[in-house]
Amino acid sequence: MQSVLVTGASTGIGRATALRLDADGWRIFAGVRDPADGESLRAAASDRLVPVTLDVTEPEQIAAAAELVEAESDGGLDGLVNNAGVAVPGPLETIPLDDLRHQLEVNLVAYVAVTQALLPQIRRAEGRIVFLASIGGRIAFPFGGPYHASKFATEAIGDVFRQELRPWGIEVAIIEPGSIDTPIWGRGQQKAEEVEAKSPQTNLLYGAALEKFRKVIEDTAERGIPPEKVAKAISHALESSRPKTRYLVGLDARAQALIKPLIPTRLFDRIVARQLNL
Repeated sequence: MQSVLVTGASTGIGRATALRLDADGWRIFAGVRDPADGESLRAAASDRLVPVTLDVTEPEQIAAAAELVEAESDGGLDGLVNNAGVAVPGPLETIPLDDLRHQLEVNLVAYVAVTQALLPQIRRAEGRIVFLASIGGRIAFPFGGPYHASKFATEAIGDVFRQELRPWGIEVAIIEPGSIDTPIWGRGQQKAEEVEAKSPQTNLLYGAALEKFRKVIEDTAERGIPPEKVAKAISHALESSRPKTRYLVGLDARAQALIKPLIPTRLFDRIVARQLNL
């Protein structure tokens, strides 16, 4: 039986991926921070799904997860889905550096940390690794600087891991969703309010544009596609005999990837500025 560890499996893309792969017959190690989310997953899945308490920013929990997988996977680990993530919005001028560090710690450093911990088992099984990036890892917009930085960097580490692990036959895929209907949007809005409260200058300098930005985010969330569509791409990356190195998921992601290179940079900046009253 093939086995896979999915980080950030409590909600959204991670949960959808865990349930899809469970339905496909995989043994799932579902990384969750809250044990209640693990029980919810277990109730929705088969007995092949094993909840794993895993805060990807905690080295001790990463080590414990690796030990659990080692103990319960006979032939190594066939798949690793680095999915756990957060969104920390705000102007780069006023973003508290601790919040920037947290964004990069969860969305980037943790991806490397978890991969390092599981690579011996992945190598033994000639398994596969999936990194959740975003169309926001190709195109950056105002007030999303910390998030975009983490996703641009995810594109880089995915490429480097793919190249470095090639001698062992380990496939690495990067998933680039567009607008997805997941709780990360609501949590991102809440985080934005917390960040703004720490930096009184934020509203003074960017208040009008931030209001417009919030409306854009709300509209984006409303038209987001179901996370199950991303889970489908992830399952292809893990199961196909000819997996892609990158998966653009969603019409908006494909359209942006196609159109953005054709627009001169300063024209693109003017279009964005008009949309956000910058």
